Amino acid sequence: MPIAEAEQIAAWLAGTDIEFLELRSADGCLTLRRQGNDVAISREGAPAPQEAAREITVTAPSVGVFLHRHPLRDAPLVRPGDTVPAGQILGLLCIGPLLLPVAAPRAGTVARMWAAHEEVVGFGSPLVELLATEGTGDHGH
Repeated sequence: MPIAEAEQIAAWLAGTDIEFLELRSADGCLTLRRQGNDVAISREGAPAPQEAAREITVTAPSVGVFLHRHPLRDAPLVRPGDTVPAGQILGLLCIGPLLLPVAAPRAGTVARMWAAHEEVVGFGSPLVELLATEGTGDHGH
């Protein structure tokens, strides 16, 4: 996508309440993320096929407040670098009085926490990035 088109999309995004937009194609990925009143644009070329299959972005199943730790605990549920089995709780999504667990769809290593602790997130917002363990099947996001 030409830079002029990406800048136009960023301008449109700035006029909305959308915090994050990712556009993927065979040619690569264009990511737009709101940073205050500005929108940051980043581009990546198409990843090698084995890399694309290994990266898993766990997204918000609903609108809510993402928590890295349980409200009654001091320690985060996971940290970048932690190895987790499929089904391990990575964080909690607080929706009013409800705490909804956000689990790892496959075994892997926590590569990045996309959402900050207590960040308000929308449906589909990226929360955690995992690097899948070799030889495991894909079970989700």
